[in-house]
Amino acid sequence: MTSTAMRTHQCGELRVDQIGQTVTLAGWVATRREHGSSLAFVDVRDHTGVTQCVVDNTVDVRAEYVVRVTGTVAARPAENVNDKLPTGGVEIQDCVVEVLNVAEAPPFPISERTDTVAEGTRLQYRFLDIRRERMQRNLRVRAAVNSAIRTAMEDQGFVEVETPMLVPSTPEGAREFIVPSRQQPGSFYALPQSPQLFKQLLMVAGIDRYYQLARCLRDEDLRADRQYEFMQLDAEMSFVDQDDVHTAIGNAVIAAARAAGHETGEIVKITWHEAMDKYGIDKPDLRFGMELTELTDVFSATEFKAFAGASCIKGINATGKAEEFGRNKLDGLTDTAKRLGAKGLVWMKVAADGTLESPVAKFLTESELAALAERLAASPGDLLLIVADEWITTCEALGQLRNDLGRPPVFEGPYRYLWVVDFPMFVGVDDVTGRPKPGHHPFTQPHPDDVDRLETDPMSVRSQAYDLVLNGWELGSGSIRIHQPELQARIFELLGISAEEQQRKFGFFLNPFRYGAPPHGGFAFGIDRLVAILAGEENIREVIAFPKTQSGADPMTNAPTPVADKQLNELGIRVLPRVD
Repeated sequence: MTSTAMRTHQCGELRVDQIGQTVTLAGWVATRREHGSSLAFVDVRDHTGVTQCVVDNTVDVRAEYVVRVTGTVAARPAENVNDKLPTGGVEIQDCVVEVLNVAEAPPFPISERTDTVAEGTRLQYRFLDIRRERMQRNLRVRAAVNSAIRTAMEDQGFVEVETPMLVPSTPEGAREFIVPSRQQPGSFYALPQSPQLFKQLLMVAGIDRYYQLARCLRDEDLRADRQYEFMQLDAEMSFVDQDDVHTAIGNAVIAAARAAGHETGEIVKITWHEAMDKYGIDKPDLRFGMELTELTDVFSATEFKAFAGASCIKGINATGKAEEFGRNKLDGLTDTAKRLGAKGLVWMKVAADGTLESPVAKFLTESELAALAERLAASPGDLLLIVADEWITTCEALGQLRNDLGRPPVFEGPYRYLWVVDFPMFVGVDDVTGRPKPGHHPFTQPHPDDVDRLETDPMSVRSQAYDLVLNGWELGSGSIRIHQPELQARIFELLGISAEEQQRKFGFFLNPFRYGAPPHGGFAFGIDRLVAILAGEENIREVIAFPKTQSGADPMTNAPTPVADKQLNELGIRVLPRVD
């Protein structure tokens, strides 16, 4: 019970065991219903729920009026009991109503679902949207998750440290938000994409275990799981290996899930190569099967030109989907495979008698067809999809098709977490410089077994980077960091970053490492994404109090807005036409 000077109970607290008590509620009028000529039913709502109040019909209250109601708790007549409400067995009678504030009619119903209301309208009136049960629940789930994370981290000896919001620009990462300096015209701060450099410096400083619920900003195009501003659990640990980091972060994630009312099993661990080979994606969803199956050996002696000589042939079995896919849909699947770089897609439907029906079946031998059916565990009604290409292309094409055909909504249980480890240290070669491109940030420690191949075969080098994945959504990433100046210099040289450029861009970060940097590693995961999944939402905007629209606008505050010339002049800024 939450009593204050203005109320004895909240609107969702009353039960039949309180019948006869005199109570005072305070909240908003949810609905008003006439009951004969002399009485009216007024539902009073706050974030805990609603209670029906029986009031004199002369009382002038309307939807969203702010009221205080004093009366006696009574049992509802049997015919009026509402089993769908926790308070549905009682009502308040003999009511005295005080109007604390009147309200205009809201632009959309607060007490009803707003699925048909345009998102721009909801965000324009976000202060009303948040009154709804769905948003109240989501934001309270978020608060519970944040509290559980803090408790879990502090129980493991982590210290919360706030890092700066005005930082130097490091444009090699995602696009930054830039802040002009008034006192140093022509110079700029950046808003942090993450506290990465500062948290590593905290390890040099001996903090040992750091964490922060950090606000980060990236000027990237928005989508369902991305906003300009986002919150993340940011953590760093000294004298650890990957398993130590995984244990600490895993404890926080499991605590967060429990705080939201969910249980989770063991967090499994697979390598990046295994994830790509079995699921075709580096953030696989483990809630469904349809794994990629190796078929290269099945067609090792084939005369079918599309398969002959291919370095990798794999297939998936879309169980029971043969009837669902006519020729137009199959052409769409082929287009998807081609868009991802594959030369094409072979499909086969399993007939009632077990034979494989496909335009290409005539080019394959009976033994090849039989081996294919056995390898993919084909049954009548199944749809078999096969790609033959380079290993990475084959995996990525089938991985996308697997998700398109089998993946359930992200928030549907069970909740399947996994660590993906041993990512490639480098991902391709820069077309201009011919240098390898880092797969993670350039401070990531290479796998100790692969260090000797950095200069001779960099594309084969694994990193000590790792991602945490939940139901196919990447929650976050981390790595063991480079703490030896000599190894860091080798990585910079491979990337073509000169000593002068190192000092200019990262000197403030690298110089302290000369004074004794411990081995360390860390991680960060997105709280917005985690809460969205735990709250059963597909879009992170539903778990953020005041988000931006897809275009980056805020309909409530009208941000972004132009700035007065006087302020621009103070900053030494002149606005020019945009050049793309």
